[in-house]
Parts: sequence; C-alpha cells; structure tokens
Amino acid sequence: MGAGKWIGGILGFMTMGPLGALAGFALGSLLDTGQNPASNSYGEEQMGEAGHAGQRNSFLFSMLVMASYIIRADGRIMHSEMEYVRQFLRTNFGEAAVGQGEQILLNLFEQRKRMDQQNPLAFKNTIRDCGVQIATNLTYEERLQLLSFLVNIAKADGRVCDKEIEALKEVAQSMGLSAKEVESMLHLGGSSLDEAYKVLEIEPTATNDEVRAAYRRLALKHHPDRVATLGEDIRKAAEEKLQDINNAKERIYKARGIK
Repeated sequence: MGAGKWIGGILGFMTMGPLGALAGFALGSLLDTGQNPASNSYGEEQMGEAGHAGQRNSFLFSMLVMASYIIRADGRIMHSEMEYVRQFLRTNFGEAAVGQGEQILLNLFEQRKRMDQQNPLAFKNTIRDCGVQIATNLTYEERLQLLSFLVNIAKADGRVCDKEIEALKEVAQSMGLSAKEVESMLHLGGSSLDEAYKVLEIEPTATNDEVRAAYRRLALKHHPDRVATLGEDIRKAAEEKLQDINNAKERIYKARGIK
C-alpha cells in the first residue's frame, strides 16, 4: 500500500517538482522501500483507478504541505493547533489519517527549520513554487476545495490572526486563486448579513439580479460533483461547504424579500 491507508500506492504528480522534493523528506519511512509504482502493469480500467488514486494522494499531500505553512504563519506551533489539526483530519478523513498526517506535518516543520537556517525565505519560496505546481496539476474546483480545507484549519482554534490571513492569501495566489475567494471562505458559517455578502463575493449594494448571479456562480464552482474523483470524504466536505453557501444565500434572499 506504499504510504499507508491514507496516502498510499500511486503518488501522482507529488513525486515531481518542489512537492516531490518535500515528499522525499516528509514521507520518509511511511513509504515502502523498493516500491516503484510506475513499473506495475495496469489494464485500462486499472489505469483509470490508479490515476484517480494518484490525484487524490497528491491532493492530500499538497494540503499538508500548505497547512504546514499556515500553521506556522505566526512563527509558533501550538499544541492546541496540532490538536485541532488532528481533529480536522479525524473528522474529514477518518482515524487512519490522524497519525500519518501528523507525522508528515512534523517532518515538514523540521524540513522548514533546516531550510530557513540556510535562507530565511527558502521555505516561503518553496511554498510559492508548490502552489504553481498545484495550479498546473489540479483543476480550479479541486484547488478551491484544497483552499477550503486550509481555511478550516486556520479557523479551527476559533480565531484567524492577520498573519494567518496573509499566509492564506499568499497560498491562494500561488495556486491561481484570489484573495476574495479566501475572504469568502473565511466567512462561511457566519450568522450576519454582512458575512453572507462576503461569502457570495458581492457588496451589499448589489442588485437582486447580481445576487442571484453571484449565487449561481458559487454554486457551480463549488459543486461537490466537481471534486468527486478525489474521494467520497472530500466530496462530503464539498457538500457541507455548498450548504454553507446556500445558507448565506438564503439569509440575503430573506433580507431582500427575494423569492
């Protein structure tokens, strides 16, 4: 199974470029020695399944790489933050993800420490390069879901500091996403009308037609079917995100009397 039950088997695009360089250190003993996925023989159906598995594994590893940058945005690794990440992994991906995900993160923190001792901007630049690689290999909708996970990790302790927001926007930009999309996700689950407008990425002065168009645009780009090939757990998380978007829309519709 390679790297275990969570990230394992065919590793996909994460074996190349800056992600590949980090994977060699971060996965370490989690990988079985002597395995060369490319040497295996697959039929056409198996090749399709292997492709999906490789894409999922690369998605998950990319999420942990970017999460390691967000968690350290304020220069510290808090025990409480790691506990929130454990709970996040457990809730979204199951118990098998907890130990493996935590070990990968700890390895990434250590690699960052080593890199930054040589050049304080080394890891920051690597994260930017990883974002470019992610943008090349994941669809727009898959990148949105990855960003959603990162925002949820940042929100897990009940507050998101300015440095975390700055780091989220850096990561988003490197992956070809916008600061407005970060702001939208930061306000998902909010209860105020102002937050609802931010979720829909519009101003309170928008016309009713603009509100409807904004909702349709978000519902389309965040539709769970667009990330279904990454796994049922990721699709379920996308469903919950879409429900939060629907709730924001309903709040605005009710305030405006839109039917």
